[in-house]
Amino acid sequence: MNSKHNYTDKALVNARQLRKQMTDCEQKLWYYLRNRQFAGLKFTRQVPIGNYIVDFLCKEKRFIIELDGSQHMSEEQESHDKIRDEYLKNLGYKIIRIYNNELSNIDNVLEYINQNIFPSPQRGEG
Repeated sequence: MNSKHNYTDKALVNARQLRKQMTDCEQKLWYYLRNRQFAGLKFTRQVPIGNYIVDFLCKEKRFIIELDGSQHMSEEQESHDKIRDEYLKNLGYKIIRIYNNELSNIDNVLEYINQNIFPSPQRGEG
């Protein structure tokens, strides 16, 4: 494992391959996240962290967006995702999951991302 970057060599090779073969859904979301177009934040895609590769990462906010297809609805995959998410949360990352079919309303998806990166203070508390 490369401790400086906290990823394995295998994860790095896989991430490079995934960047070359983006799905249509990944391309659609990336269109709005790339080049600091979203709230001026820098996002990177297919980033290795430990043994895992996250779809989209904003290092500045320690924020991960996972774009999931229907295969993530299986019991086995949900269990794997839960372990993965716990690992990443323990490293200080916040993770949200967006299903591919939700991208049909990209405005709602972008608002959901915005609300999770910049949560508003709760009214009536304090």
